[in-house]
Amino acid sequence: MNKTTDSLPASNSSFWGAIHIDLTLLSLISVLMSVGLIILYSAGNQSLTQLSNQCIRLAIALGVMAVFAQIPPHKYFKWIPAIFVIGIGLLIAVDIIGHIGKGAQRWLSLGFVRFQPSEIMKLAAPMILAWYLHDKSLPPSFKILIVSIALLILPVLLVAKQPDLGTAILILCAGASVLLLAGLGWRLIAITAGIVVASLPALWYIMHDFQRKRVLTLFDPERDPLGAGYHIIQSKIAIGSGGLFGKGWLSGTQSYLQFLPEHSTDFIFAVAGEEFGFMGSVALIILLLSIVGRGLYISIQAQDTFSRLLAGSISLTFFICFFVNMSMVSGILPVVGIPLPLVSYGGTSMVTIMAGFGILMSIHTHRKLIRR
Repeated sequence: MNKTTDSLPASNSSFWGAIHIDLTLLSLISVLMSVGLIILYSAGNQSLTQLSNQCIRLAIALGVMAVFAQIPPHKYFKWIPAIFVIGIGLLIAVDIIGHIGKGAQRWLSLGFVRFQPSEIMKLAAPMILAWYLHDKSLPPSFKILIVSIALLILPVLLVAKQPDLGTAILILCAGASVLLLAGLGWRLIAITAGIVVASLPALWYIMHDFQRKRVLTLFDPERDPLGAGYHIIQSKIAIGSGGLFGKGWLSGTQSYLQFLPEHSTDFIFAVAGEEFGFMGSVALIILLLSIVGRGLYISIQAQDTFSRLLAGSISLTFFICFFVNMSMVSGILPVVGIPLPLVSYGGTSMVTIMAGFGILMSIHTHRKLIRR
């Protein structure tokens, strides 16, 4: 007869397991953070102030990860409906009293700090779907799929209205990854894809002018080389000029001469491509994929449907973040405001990502031993 104990698996019975930290994942994240600081120092024109600010944000994000790792998965399961409802309420509050900056209404101000409620939904959206599907027969039926889409589409529309198309796409993809991991059948995938394609004309109609311009620029950057196409043209020049091995650290010209816009944030991958070349870019991609691989391994090792779906969706959402960023910088996708995770300068997105990694560690280190 099987008996479940409260002991941790042997691989986690060490000090790191006792504090609910997955050492392999932490090591990969630490290497990525270190590489990110090296790239940022060059991208920020060797600004020690910017570098120190990023170090503080990384330390805070690591602290958030450690805190989230201590919370057992069954606690998250209980809190998910409340988290989702609060997140929706905050998105509605943004629409009513949100702070406007750079032409977008995305922030709520608490007086001493501003934050983006949309960041909460990057985790809350896949969590609510994993919570909903945990006791359903999988793969999901058409009825279950409809309910799942309804849960997902509300935060997506609220975020897109801000307007923040980049984050809306990430939330949509995060939720879609849960459905994919739930074993969504090819027939339902085809139906969903058909609905998406059929809705593209309507989507084009409701998009803002600057969003339409970004899509058009993707196909022909030269149509407005000093306007909408400037970012992508300069980014591609920077990446291409790096060649096979790059110009060397601190030797990039596109960022130092201010040709490359947003070189510390959204377009920091172009700086890496110019200074470290094709081989350096490949090494960075391998490091990012290693983190995704570790997350998917944790998902496979999870002992219940909820944990498995949640861990897998967090891992795939991280993949989507850097895939979209690198694709837009390379001219494969339209330019959207998605930073390169744990490399780009910034704090809000970083904290969200590290909270997700904390949940991954919680899922892995709170597993039970099954003794015969």
